Amino acid sequence: MTCSAFRLSLALLIALPLSAVADVSLPKVRTLKPMSRPGAKASSSAPALPEIHTRPPASATAPASPSKKPAAFPWRRNIVATIFWIGEKPQGRNRTPNHASSWDRTWQVSYGGYDDPDPENRSGFRPKKFLPGQNPFYVALPYNDVAGTGKTKAEAHRVIPWFDDRFTKPGRTVCKGQWIAVRHKDRICYAQWEDCGPFNTDDWMYVFGNSRPKNRENNGAALDVSPAVRDYLKLKSGGQCDWKFVNIEDVPQGPWRTFGDNNHFVLAQREVPRLKQDEFERLRQQRDAWMKKSVGVYTLP
Repeated sequence: MTCSAFRLSLALLIALPLSAVADVSLPKVRTLKPMSRPGAKASSSAPALPEIHTRPPASATAPASPSKKPAAFPWRRNIVATIFWIGEKPQGRNRTPNHASSWDRTWQVSYGGYDDPDPENRSGFRPKKFLPGQNPFYVALPYNDVAGTGKTKAEAHRVIPWFDDRFTKPGRTVCKGQWIAVRHKDRICYAQWEDCGPFNTDDWMYVFGNSRPKNRENNGAALDVSPAVRDYLKLKSGGQCDWKFVNIEDVPQGPWRTFGDNNHFVLAQREVPRLKQDEFERLRQQRDAWMKKSVGVYTLP
């Protein structure tokens, strides 16, 4: 290679990659549709998340908003909330052990351990002893789209607003991981739907419709929230709150975006370096092809 060709190649190597990939960011996340009645094909036991696409948008802080935003979901108001936690043993009115969830038989293992609710054993909004493998901001709602037989429930396709977007096969849930907002007094917290209850798993009229909760036990409790949600909202078990479903692009910055292999924001941030590296490699190949054609240089490091 001549000296001048080498200098030109070096200049191209410096100029192309970093400036060209500066605008690469997070993958676009499919949004939810507002609730619609009849119309889809039926039917969901393995956990599933809303689809994450690989076309990068402009911001590096959150999954991107779609060009067409759906109607807002309504608030369910004055709902009695109780506290539950991963690893909780049956006691009192709670008859179900929480080492497993409705959608994850090894929920406590997936989380990384016991989500100790004792404030003395917590650091910020997580347990002191370990970094959780899943989002510590989680809730349970009294509906499961998968029946005990392992089949998708018959009504699921017509009552779940995002069913068509997320359905992959019968017996696979489309509800796990859905984001909700929980409001108590002047504070709003965001969390992911990760279990079913309290007391019922078939109250779709309340969860997706306009009915009041049908449960009458424990003062009519109809929302379970994790210790992290409790601490953020300063909510006592048995207190009242409001909640609603939210689209991913409507989840603001906060501690709920920090941890978890089930957390869309954590997964999106992990994707950024890979996307940038892929773009760097593509530009390097384009540069080498240009150099080969222009000055006879085949490859550069």
